[in-house]
Amino acid sequence: MTDAYMGQFLVADLGRRSAWTVPVPQWLKNDFVGGKGFGARLLCDLVPAGADPLGPENVLMFMTGPLTATAAPSMRACVVTQSPLTGIYLDSFFGGHFGPEIKYAGYDGLIILGRSADPVYLWIQDDRIEFRSAEGIWGLDALAANERIKADVADPDAKVVTIGQAGENQVKFALISCEFNRQAGRGGAGAVMGSKNLKAVAVKGSRMVGVHDREAFREACRISTADIAASPTCDALTDSGTSNAVPWSNAVGLLPHRNFVEQVFDKADRLGDEGQKKYLFLGKAACFGCPIRCSQMGAVRTGRYAHMVTDIVEYESAALMGSNLDIHDVRAVAHLVKLCDRYGLDSMSAGGVIGFAFEAAANGVITPPAGVAFAFGSVAGAEYLIRSIALQENELGRLLGQGVRRASKTLGRGTEAYALHVKGLEVPGWAPRGTPGMGLAYMTADRGGCHQRGFMVAYEVGGREYRGKTVETYTLEQKAEILKGEQDYLAGTDALVKCDFGAFGVRPESYVRMLNAATGRRVGPDFFSELGERIWNQIRLFNLRAGLTAGDDRLPRRIVEEPLPGGPHKGRRISEEDMAFMRADYYRKRGWDADGKPTAETLFRLGLTQKNQFDITAGRGNRLASPNGIGIE
Repeated sequence: MTDAYMGQFLVADLGRRSAWTVPVPQWLKNDFVGGKGFGARLLCDLVPAGADPLGPENVLMFMTGPLTATAAPSMRACVVTQSPLTGIYLDSFFGGHFGPEIKYAGYDGLIILGRSADPVYLWIQDDRIEFRSAEGIWGLDALAANERIKADVADPDAKVVTIGQAGENQVKFALISCEFNRQAGRGGAGAVMGSKNLKAVAVKGSRMVGVHDREAFREACRISTADIAASPTCDALTDSGTSNAVPWSNAVGLLPHRNFVEQVFDKADRLGDEGQKKYLFLGKAACFGCPIRCSQMGAVRTGRYAHMVTDIVEYESAALMGSNLDIHDVRAVAHLVKLCDRYGLDSMSAGGVIGFAFEAAANGVITPPAGVAFAFGSVAGAEYLIRSIALQENELGRLLGQGVRRASKTLGRGTEAYALHVKGLEVPGWAPRGTPGMGLAYMTADRGGCHQRGFMVAYEVGGREYRGKTVETYTLEQKAEILKGEQDYLAGTDALVKCDFGAFGVRPESYVRMLNAATGRRVGPDFFSELGERIWNQIRLFNLRAGLTAGDDRLPRRIVEEPLPGGPHKGRRISEEDMAFMRADYYRKRGWDADGKPTAETLFRLGLTQKNQFDITAGRGNRLASPNGIGIE
């Protein structure tokens, strides 16, 4: 039966310089669908308990979903691995064209094992796999490496993911650059790639991606595209991407300022859509098959950074590298974000780390070098720290490259009080004092502090109703129930792999219609919530095995102990008692015990007691590369 799957994974063992295909088991498609679902289950099966995330036993996976590389609008792909920053599960989603190219080459995902003795990159052309030396590319930044590899393979249309110097140096929040202006940014997947001595993966495919029922799929895609066209939120994203969220976040009192001491910034408008339209935007660009076109391509046209080509400074970077550091010149923020892109650093974590360092310097805990100011508002200080962290060229850079959790433990002297992280992942740019449901979302997110696992802000200050009723901002009741529903649905649709922006428009029944037409399944309207609950609990099992406890489901001390000094939520915090109430309520709604462990009944109901296990050696006889690295057709 024709469907939208390619039916196989490509496995590449860097240590043995061997590659082979493994069939995608039917049980895996039935129970986990693709994308996040595939990654969640395979990480449990392939990474042993106690594994070092930067050791050869960790795996690095690029996963597509059944709707990736089809005409379905606004689809993506994801990276899945064990995070070196948090020590727990990590997925990081990316747009662009690399994900579709994996399917064009004939695979539903790439699974990378082991560690190469020397720097290499993978060159994948359908079933021809080469392990090529990266000796002449190692040391280049992520964007320069992309250009060099396309020249090396003599194919400008190849799709390439790379790491920069931060990944090579195994900075724990290094990212993977997925073509220009698209990154798998959070949690340190680039460090995992660097630990494997893998500079890049280049893919060029020639295969077609089929669907089960072409006419039904064409109609399903038409309806989904119409959903997007009818969405005011998607229309706003077309106009200015997420930059328009900056003034809104500031108005509702959630924009971090000076390492989250405050949640309002009087110069926020300079960082938002109007400031970026004035100084940056020139045109629009889109990911594969996306009608939204949220990218706002442009260039800095005036000032010190003139002539620098840039994409939009999206909300999270504007918040964490801008207002959080008390930097209001959007041209300077664009420059700092571009430095992160080149070096291969997550600009969100980088902004959190720099804010921490600036506050530590103000408190006399760290001392800047002569001629450099570690002070809020200092672009030069932020520049210095980005370089120091990425290149690991001094002791401070090596310390901060571990992230704020480890840095604060090493420094001590009260720095833990202003280390803003959840489970080691630096907090996103939606400061949660005043929105307890958003705080709960951070507490319980599967990869650490993350705003994409249930955006409770929309209910608490954005006016979204729940079951036809307004949600009271400060109440703790019902927040766990709402959040669980959000987390389950998002995890389920992340198996497709959908883009969050498209999901602002595409209705659940439209996703169901596309999946059924693409795969031949016959699922109903509750399918994605049921699937997502299974995926969420599978990840919880992995995280518990990795050492996570209920005590890790908590917020940073600043959020818990310090009432807001001003703004719309003046005097608000999320206390220990608040956290305890919401955590217990959330565990009950999830069917977990008091220690945050899924009960036997919950696991049985979700089908997670079955003994199916993925066998990565199943197709080893189908070898696609020789030990000397020359591909075999």
